[in-house]
Parts: sequence; structure tokens; C-alpha cells
Amino acid sequence: MSDVVPPGYRIDDPTGSTNAVAPMDGDNRYKAVQHKLKALGTAMDLASNELEALLSGMRSNAQRSEGLAVDIANAELDRTFIEMTNQVSVALGGATVEVKTLYAMAQEFSGLAYATRRSHARLYEGLDDIRSSRRERTPKPGFFAH
Repeated sequence: MSDVVPPGYRIDDPTGSTNAVAPMDGDNRYKAVQHKLKALGTAMDLASNELEALLSGMRSNAQRSEGLAVDIANAELDRTFIEMTNQVSVALGGATVEVKTLYAMAQEFSGLAYATRRSHARLYEGLDDIRSSRRERTPKPGFFAH
């Protein structure tokens, strides 16, 4: 998911399944909006999972590079290598903090997408049931606004 994907295209995730990205079109019917909100929540869940795996790998790499710096120091190699390895460890630690922040934001956004979907259903599901069960066509939204 590190690539930018235009709306309407598909994202292939590493598990082999494909998740359709909801197109950002003018379709604002109840079921279309529900589908888009569900797709958004699912995409953010997937992003959270990927960020969690990235976070774990970065922490592990930071600890390994710190241990490597100690091993290099114990082997009495050139001080330059010790300093470079320590810098890598510090950089990975700093990046881990930022990924953790991004992970928390993705989780929050996912929760907000699902909450919005529930609120949308609570507000408009009854109206959609009435409109979709009618045999007669109903005016398009905004018809009576003129």
C-alpha cells in the first residue's frame, strides 16, 4: 500500500486478496455511500496491519543495529563504523516513533469511518427502505429545492 492508487483502481495486498478501492464519483445513494465507507474502513484496517508489521520490523532492526555497534566496538574496529552504526540505530528509533504515530492515526481513522457508517445508517436507512420499496419513481434529491 505504499504506492499512490487512483480512485477506482484495485490494490493487491501481500496476503493475496484484492481490496477494491471505492471510486470517488458522484454516486451518493444510500447503499453506495455505505459501500464507500465500508471500503474506507477496510482499507484503513489493512493499512493499520501493515504499519504494525513495519513498526515491529523497524524496532527489531534498531535493536539489531545497536547490538552490531556494540559488537563492532568490542572487535576494536575503526570508530567511524561504530558511529555510523549508532546513527542508523538512532535514525531507526526516530522513524519508529513516527510510524507509531501514523499507526495510531490509521486506527483512529478506521474507527471514525466505521462510526460514520453507523451514523449514516441510523439516519438514512429508514428513508432508503421506504424509497427502495416503492414501485413508483421518486424525485431526485434537490427536486423540491427550486
